[in-house]
Amino acid sequence: MRITEKKYLATFTDLCGEQIQDLFEKNAFRQQEIQLDFRIKTSAVYSANIEGNSIDINSFLNSEVADESFKPRKEVEEISDLVKAYQFAITHSLTQQHMLEAHRLLSSTILILDKQGKCRTSRMGVYDNSGLVYMAVEPQFVKRELDLLFLDIDQLLSLDLSLVEAFYHASLIHLKLAQIHPFWDGNGRTARLLEKWFLASHLGVDAWKIESEQYYKQNIAEYYKNINLGIDYYALDFDRCVPFLLMLVNALKN
Repeated sequence: MRITEKKYLATFTDLCGEQIQDLFEKNAFRQQEIQLDFRIKTSAVYSANIEGNSIDINSFLNSEVADESFKPRKEVEEISDLVKAYQFAITHSLTQQHMLEAHRLLSSTILILDKQGKCRTSRMGVYDNSGLVYMAVEPQFVKRELDLLFLDIDQLLSLDLSLVEAFYHASLIHLKLAQIHPFWDGNGRTARLLEKWFLASHLGVDAWKIESEQYYKQNIAEYYKNINLGIDYYALDFDRCVPFLLMLVNALKN
C-alpha cells in the first residue's frame, strides 16, 4: 500500500473526525506553557524506552546537570543522540536526505560508524521471545521502497491537507517506514520521529509537543499488536491498519 492512498480515510474519519480538531486544540492549549526543548527530551526518552532503554525522564534530565555519571552512560548517550535528531528535524525540511541525517544522529551510539545514516545491506527481521514476528523487505529492494515512500511524502507535503488527513497520512508514514525497516537499528525511533516531522510540516510547531511517544510506551503491548500486519513485507494486511492509525489521535488525550 502507498501512503498516499485514502482507502481507509473514510473509516478513520468516521471514528475520529468529529473530535480531532477539538483534541488538537486542547492539546496545544495544554502544552503552550511547556517549553519545546523539554517536550523534545521527553519524546526522546519515551521513544528510547520503547526500544528497551531504562532511563526515565527524571534521571535523564538530572544526568545533564549532575557532576558525575550515576546511570549507564550508554543509555544516557542514546537518548542524547535522539534529542539531537529531533532538534535537527525541527530546523530542517522533511526530505529523504534529511531523514538519513537524522538517523545518523540518533544511531551514533547504537550502531557502528559505517551503518549510521545508511540503508542496510542484510536481511532483517523483528523477533520476540516466541521467535520471528516479522521479516522486512529484502536488502536489494530497500532503496526502491524508500524512494517510493519519499516520492509519496513529497506529494503529500505539496498538498493542503485537512487536520484529519494530516494525522491519517502521518500514521501511515510511521507504519510504512517501520515495515520497510531500512536500517540495521533505529527503525522504530526513526519512524516515530518521521511521523511527528510530517505532522509539524503541515500543522506547525504544536505538533512536536504531541505526547505520542509517551502514549505508545504506556500502551506498548497495543502498539506492537497494532503495528503487526503480517509475517513479512509481502503478507501485510492493511485492512487491519486502522487501530494503529487511531493511536496517534488517542495520544492527544494523554
